[in-house]
Amino acid sequence: MDWLDALQQLRSAGLPAVLATVAEVRGHAPREAGAKMVVGAESTWGSIGGGNLEATVVDQARDMMAHGISVPANAEFALNEHATTQHGRQCCGGKVRVLLEPFLSLPTVAVFGVGHVGYELGRILSRMPMTLYLVDSRGKQLDAARLADVTSGVADVHAVHTPVPDTFLRDLPPGAHVFIMSHDHSEDFLLCAAALGRGDLGRVGLIGSRAKWLRFRQKLAAEGFADAEISRIQCPIGLPDVTGKAPAVIAVSAAADLLRTLPSADAPAAEQRGRAQPA
Repeated sequence: MDWLDALQQLRSAGLPAVLATVAEVRGHAPREAGAKMVVGAESTWGSIGGGNLEATVVDQARDMMAHGISVPANAEFALNEHATTQHGRQCCGGKVRVLLEPFLSLPTVAVFGVGHVGYELGRILSRMPMTLYLVDSRGKQLDAARLADVTSGVADVHAVHTPVPDTFLRDLPPGAHVFIMSHDHSEDFLLCAAALGRGDLGRVGLIGSRAKWLRFRQKLAAEGFADAEISRIQCPIGLPDVTGKAPAVIAVSAAADLLRTLPSADAPAAEQRGRAQPA
């Protein structure tokens, strides 16, 4: 697999990467300007010349990923017997400047239930860079023609038809954000239980009224979940000061609330309280 395929696969999988490019060469160097390498958390693809130059760049790239650095950086290397790194010397005689471009992991969002609100929410979220799963136990809700306006956005959209959505939820990557809004309250409950059973997801939102949430809290407690665990689910979803029960209004509110918590958002996450939604 070449570096471009690797970068695309890492982005689709929601994994961070750094693209290293030889930006300038003065004198002798193992690779020419324009040579590229993609650095992932565990593997690399392509080459910028091998040796201590490449090993040092890999270290710097992984340090950027570990610290969530999103701003590109330049690194300069003298390739002579006097320039020593922890990986040794490289005596080509030239100098190399390498551009390190971080590609932080894309957020993963899964919408369970692509009814009126789920469709509108998917349409909004698809306009932003993310991996977006639209999951429904009803195949007709995922018809390609119906989702044409959703799949035309910049997000990497996956329509998932499964009779057991809670099983799919268990396979989501850690940190994925989940919206639960199926057509069936029994299905919603199974999804809530599966989400709490994970313990490593991002935000989990359940559409519904306070009365629905009270019933769900009681049932989840009866299943053995502690209050602190149950409180990880947000219900109702969205911003409390955005009123209205129209599907598009709820979707806009829920999307805006989620965006405040994603890495690109400036505002910190806030605990949401307030308005009722359709049960």
